[in-house]
Amino acid sequence: MKRYDVAVIGGGFAGVAAALSAARAGAKVLIVEKSNCLGGAAVNCLVNPFMRYWTEIDGERVDLSAGIFREIHRALEARGAMQKERFLEEELKYVLNDMVEKVNVDLLFHAYIFKVKKRGEEIRSVSVATKSGELSIEADYFIDATGDAQLAYLSGCPTAIGREPDHLCQPMTLCFRLGNVDVEKFMESKERLQAEYAKSLAAGEFINPRENILVFRTPIYNVLHFNTTRIVKKDPTSPLDVTEAELIARKQVYEVYDFMKKHADGLENSFLMMTASEIGVRESRMIVGEHILTEAECKACTKFEDAVAACNYDIDIHNPEGSGTSHYFFDAGKYYTIPYRSLIPNGASNMLVAGRCISSDHGAQASYRIMPVVCCIGEAAGSAIGLAVKNNCPVREINIAELQNILKKNGAFIGI
Repeated sequence: MKRYDVAVIGGGFAGVAAALSAARAGAKVLIVEKSNCLGGAAVNCLVNPFMRYWTEIDGERVDLSAGIFREIHRALEARGAMQKERFLEEELKYVLNDMVEKVNVDLLFHAYIFKVKKRGEEIRSVSVATKSGELSIEADYFIDATGDAQLAYLSGCPTAIGREPDHLCQPMTLCFRLGNVDVEKFMESKERLQAEYAKSLAAGEFINPRENILVFRTPIYNVLHFNTTRIVKKDPTSPLDVTEAELIARKQVYEVYDFMKKHADGLENSFLMMTASEIGVRESRMIVGEHILTEAECKACTKFEDAVAACNYDIDIHNPEGSGTSHYFFDAGKYYTIPYRSLIPNGASNMLVAGRCISSDHGAQASYRIMPVVCCIGEAAGSAIGLAVKNNCPVREINIAELQNILKKNGAFIGI
């Protein structure tokens, strides 16, 4: 393959935003993606809708996730594919394809990273598994947007997993959809359904430990979306654990669907329309970078001097051990920022990390992990790499003030 200025590993919201911003800065960019499309968790794991990414300041709504995320949002709206932060996945795939094609980003689908070559702290190339065997990809700079810090891990950079002290991660969830539902009848019976579910859960009748049934409307009038399976005490970075998680989760899907048909209205003519093509992972590896963003810093609404993104989504922790979900909500007008240093891994001079695997602790990650925010982190990473390409310098040596000015000029909200 030809050599690139920037290779982005992972084509989710973080990876796409990183590629777009780097390409718009003049870099020649490649996205390497393990699936058959762009969109990441939104399309592969059916993660939907967009969680809250705005606040009110002086009575006015302020979008804390703007920039490229706003462009994506508006493109979906223009195609009639958005409804109250719920979106159509197939339209998202098309929108993202169109955006990267317009700036000549190259794509490589069905490619899974498994090896890295380094010289000192400089990554020279990565190897990916493809249908024709091993393929080597060379670039001057790399962005890890894998979600699992896969590139950083394979590069020998220090990483951490889960919470202290037991390293358990938030549960994995296999989302699913029901079709041909009388949605209004179902919603009218929802309170009764939840009460019956609580009784059966207390009686030990479920393999699913989740405390309630989490359901969302969709843009399709007779389709419901469920984010309600829960797989605990499994390692999202272990292929054996993830395989077992997929099998258990599918049993949970049928368990809850059969239960709902007995205790909810509106499902008389329904059918199991689909499960996600892969289980959703809330938390896995995170890098140990130049700054570890902490839960305490988030709660203090810290504004860092090197801020590159902002967030006020609640610290939303699904119990890694079983039932229960805890929340810490931010007051209106309050938010914290994400420092550039948290995107810089220790042990690599020409790589940044974007998405839910930046350098942070368990509590902080529970807040910034949502798709609008990781999109903004990706935009920051790509803009920073664009500067590094321009100045031919390590990622640690870019001018932070120049990066912040670029982000602001491009419509991003960075909170300072």
